Amino acid sequence: MSNLGLTRALFGMSLGFHIVFATLGVGLPLMIALAEILALWRHDPLYRLMARRWAAFFSVFLGASVASGTIVAVQLQLLWPAFMRLAGQIIALPFAIEVFAFFVEAVFTAIYLYAGDRIRPGLRILSALLVAVGAGASALLITDVNAFMNTPTGFRLQNGRLTDVHPWQAMLSPAMPTETSHVLVTAYLAVAFALSAFSAIAWLRGAPGRETEYRRRELSLTMAVAGIAGVLTAITGDASGKFLAAVQPIKFAAAEGLFHTSAHAALNVGGIPDAAAGVTRGGVDVPYVLSWLATGRWTGRVRGLLAFPRSDWPPVGFTHPLFDLMVTVGALALLAAAAYWFWRWRAPASRATPPRQLLQAVVVMGPVAMLGIEFGWIFAEVGRQPWTVTGVLTTAQAATTTPYSGLLFFPFAGLYALLAIGTILAVRTHLRHHPLAADLASLDHGLSHPGRTTGGAVMGA
Repeated sequence: MSNLGLTRALFGMSLGFHIVFATLGVGLPLMIALAEILALWRHDPLYRLMARRWAAFFSVFLGASVASGTIVAVQLQLLWPAFMRLAGQIIALPFAIEVFAFFVEAVFTAIYLYAGDRIRPGLRILSALLVAVGAGASALLITDVNAFMNTPTGFRLQNGRLTDVHPWQAMLSPAMPTETSHVLVTAYLAVAFALSAFSAIAWLRGAPGRETEYRRRELSLTMAVAGIAGVLTAITGDASGKFLAAVQPIKFAAAEGLFHTSAHAALNVGGIPDAAAGVTRGGVDVPYVLSWLATGRWTGRVRGLLAFPRSDWPPVGFTHPLFDLMVTVGALALLAAAAYWFWRWRAPASRATPPRQLLQAVVVMGPVAMLGIEFGWIFAEVGRQPWTVTGVLTTAQAATTTPYSGLLFFPFAGLYALLAIGTILAVRTHLRHHPLAADLASLDHGLSHPGRTTGGAVMGA
């Protein structure tokens, strides 16, 4: 591989690893806050226990996210020096504000984890909500930089020199609303399904006695968030597609495998683009649908790749299948959530056990939803090629010329493997020492002795 290829591979591996923990770090605080709210609203201690157990997982994932995020930040400086010089002059504002967002998240995480059982429920809920706000704001601000890379604005180039720089205008780039909203709701969707999968596994193994009540509440809460986030994902995804068609037509055409400009464009599903021949082979063509998705009209004109210089094309043979996979994951998530709530609507009693096939589908959707996050970010980056900052800085120009990327690839791969193994072992060890049955027994004992605490701080448990 060339040095550029090795640089992209190293950074892609780092970002792909980090995005898993970053997603968990964004979605889990919201789930914890919702469980705390339900515990107070319904006077149900099972939701409080749910929040405490999820918080223990969050503390582990947050540590892994900080470690991998630090590596990504360092690699941005080392592997993409030209981009960082440009970003430092134009789009540094979101990076600066993100420091304060992370500060809020870190401070209130500490308050919630170490003092959660010692403060009043209202303050505990407030601290959990502020953790969710800080985590969500961090994700939005980092995504905002990526939105700028897709639609750069807030500056002018004169003879290769930057002039008339407006940081706030750069931060509020055209892609910012659709991209940031889509990233946030998909994070909530993926985490809700990940938690639902663990609950469904327990159901399939046979949750005894009191555990059944806990798992029923857990599955209902997570699937409620999954359903709402699934609908919002479809809405923001549609808005993102229409935005791409209008503002980034090359990326849209590559995503859809469309080569020829058409006023009655068909949606191709499952085809394999042949860039040399300028056609997409195989798959299923759905007439007129692409025009409607892109423009809101069945006869809307959609520009194909052949309307643009080949030098500006993304790797369409990779981009179109990747986009199809991303959309398929979103559709399956929405279908699984709809199936669950249809069953709940038709269930003969509130204590009915979900069908085995439904639980198995929820289990599968846990890892599949996380894969959808990976597909989405890979598409966002690859679909912008050959540019790092569209129309301003190519990826080749942005990359380091120092030939150390290949030497660093395997050491970092080993580091990520150790971090992943350590995270899994930490979660398994916590579950082994704090099984749900024991936590439920401790909870019931605390309820029968109101003068005693129901379990101490999360990290001390």
